[in-house]
Formats: sequence, structure tokens, C-alpha cells
Amino acid sequence: MDVELQILKHLARDAQPTVAIVDEYCAEYKDLFKEVRNYECFKYLHLGIISPIKRKSLPEIAKVVSINSAQSLHHFIAYSDWSANKLKSRRLNKLKKALNGQAITVVIDETGDRKKGKKTDYVARQYLGSVGKIDNGIVSVNAYGVYENITFPLSFKVFKPKGTLKSEDKYKTKIELASEIITELINEGFNIELVLADSLYGESSEFIKKMNEYELAYVVAISL
Repeated sequence: MDVELQILKHLARDAQPTVAIVDEYCAEYKDLFKEVRNYECFKYLHLGIISPIKRKSLPEIAKVVSINSAQSLHHFIAYSDWSANKLKSRRLNKLKKALNGQAITVVIDETGDRKKGKKTDYVARQYLGSVGKIDNGIVSVNAYGVYENITFPLSFKVFKPKGTLKSEDKYKTKIELASEIITELINEGFNIELVLADSLYGESSEFIKKMNEYELAYVVAISL
């Protein structure tokens, strides 16, 4: 590459625009990214997520947002210097501000996605709700908020099967992960009026005890 082009590549510049709604939303997170290229990838991912493509993989998102390679998106997620926790905290604060103290319903559920191979952390043969059977994949416990028929994501935690744990990991059941999510949402200041969950949680005395501890109303399923 020409020396002049190399210099221009690293000069300070504004992020490339995408579409108005994505640019407006992502602008409130701009200060969390030190490099403009990381901020651009952040916007490209949002643009890809709301696009009509069926498979939201990095290569497919790269195609639909018209960037040359998915490598930059992969680098942004895997290696770039930005904090997922700070990003999550900013997003939850935005939600709290929008809700302005109004009560919400929290829905607890788990999601399983099929994965080939074992390159992705915490992939194992386990029950995947998306395919309705045991298969190779990754599972997360998720919390969604509901307010006046509007559903929005709150938080999630990856379930880590015992055979996939790293040295720094501690095994936690899905019940424990769900309980942690509820605790974190309460500590964040969300006003929860009702918790909904399926029989995995409804038949857990540990989970019910946690609901009672926080004096939360709940509706849970049980098997017959």
C-alpha cells in the first residue's frame, strides 16, 4: 500500500453513515469505542440484524451491508478493545430511562442454537429448544421485558455444560443463571411486577424461593 494511503487510513475521521435509524440509535454508544472502525462495525452489525436476511451470520451480514469481508466484523467481536459490560449497562440504563419507573413483566426462557464442530466456546450435545431434541449446540438463558405489548431483550447468560468449562469457570445450572439475571435486574432498578417462566423453572424450588425472596408475583408452568 502507498505510504500516503497508509497515513490516510489512520487519520481521525467520522464514521461512515448507514441508515438514519441505526445511526441515531448507535450514536448514544459512540463514546464506548476508541476507534472509529470499531464504531462502524458496531453500526454494521445493527444494520445487519434488522435486515431481512434469514441467517444473521457475520459473512451474510457483511454481504448485506456491503463491506468487503466479514473478517473486520469477526475482529470487532473477538479482539477489539471495547467492554461488553459497559455496553450492556448503557443499554439497560436507556431502557430504564424510557420506562420511567413503569412496571414490566419479565419472561425467562432458554434458547438453543445448533452449532457444528467445537470451535465455539461451550458448545456441547444438549437439548436445543430450536430443534426440539438433543443436538450439538450452545444454550443461553434469556430474560425479556414486556411493557404494553412491547417485548424487548433485557439480559442473557450462556449455559456452560460441565464438559466445556474453562479453568476460570464455575458450573451453574440454568436455574442459577435465571436467578442471577433476576437479581441483576432488580439491582439495576427495574420495576418488575410479574415473572413468567416454563416448567423448568416452575418446578424448581430454588427458583420459586428466589421469587418469594424478592416478593415478586410469578406465573410458571408445571408438568402434569
